[in-house]
Amino acid sequence: MLDVVHLFRERDTRDELGIGTIRDAFSDYFFPGTSTIQTKARYMLFIPWMYMDLERREVPSATIAGKARAKEIRLISALLEGGQKEGVIGVEAKKSLKRLPSSIYWTGLSSWGIRMFNGSQDQYHRYLDKYYIRSKAGFGKELDEEFSDSTKAPNWHPGLPKPPHDLMNKASLNLTAEEAVYLRDQVLNRHPDSLLAAFIRKGKKYKVRFPWEHPVVGSLSTDLQNDVAHAKNFSGVIHGTSLLYNLMLSEAIKKEEWVEDYNRRLREWAEALHPRLRTLGDWHRNVMDFWNSGALKNARIPLQTKRFVNRWLDFVFVFPGPDKLPEDDSVRSVIVSREVFLKRNRARLKSRRALELWQGESGTAQLSYRWATANTFIADIFERMKEGRRLARSKHT
Repeated sequence: MLDVVHLFRERDTRDELGIGTIRDAFSDYFFPGTSTIQTKARYMLFIPWMYMDLERREVPSATIAGKARAKEIRLISALLEGGQKEGVIGVEAKKSLKRLPSSIYWTGLSSWGIRMFNGSQDQYHRYLDKYYIRSKAGFGKELDEEFSDSTKAPNWHPGLPKPPHDLMNKASLNLTAEEAVYLRDQVLNRHPDSLLAAFIRKGKKYKVRFPWEHPVVGSLSTDLQNDVAHAKNFSGVIHGTSLLYNLMLSEAIKKEEWVEDYNRRLREWAEALHPRLRTLGDWHRNVMDFWNSGALKNARIPLQTKRFVNRWLDFVFVFPGPDKLPEDDSVRSVIVSREVFLKRNRARLKSRRALELWQGESGTAQLSYRWATANTFIADIFERMKEGRRLARSKHT
């Protein structure tokens, strides 16, 4: 629980009005292998290092989960011993940690081609007994049906850099130059056309709030630039739904200071749209280009979500417009209907009990599509590669 509370100390990013499928489709498309609760890139190496050590010792399927958990808890102490704190998963919970780093990074490890076993973490644990038998037999026998699609090669990428000899005693979240090159190459090989690859390939660190503010965007392929533009437009326009939702909750609970704050933020939102209204209006008139964009064309977006988004766009660009939108009854009715559709009797705008539990802010952060995580990974990789090149030059001279 301490870790969960820590994650929400920043402005709330919860999906209160059901646009998470669109957000996640863009996030996966731009920054594959990432998630909002990942912290540092070196966990992409910690997890396979720990499991490979357990495999070498042929820890059986019956005990692998417990042994792996013990290693992950021990890693917390090793990182603290190494002077690390920022970015350490479980730094507060320690032994009581519930969401382990391995579960947080499991999907990303596959996406980056580091985990070669094709299955869930639980399936991997159950498979290991068969793996030990097959590895001794040279991987020559077929598996049973449950694991028939699993790799016949080792479970982890053979090119992984070797772990530090004292990993479990004193560890660091900083990559070595060799590790940074390895992670860079995995991203470039597995996802060469992604925004993540483009930013890593550029090899520079930029402090920007949103990915579309990154200077490299102007040099991307036309298709990727268009996808970034769609993501930017959607992020800016849909942000008004969360602000209006929070305003309506503030009014319902009769918190005047909150009402004033959300009215101000809605005015600022409308003002920010005004300089781009012509461009955004053209984007709205060609909204099918948005739904058919690279990120969304194969995504499973529920029909009701599409209808909600299209209705909101009509409110913003046709009637009543961004300035009058907060006070329009038909707009407010759509927000209420959307929450009730998603939450039924737990909808705060309909349930007094649910409303009384509200703390004043829900899902108000503008969509950035996991940019914070991706930017941290990019910085982790770039800084170590830069340092490695500097050391190489100094040795040469």
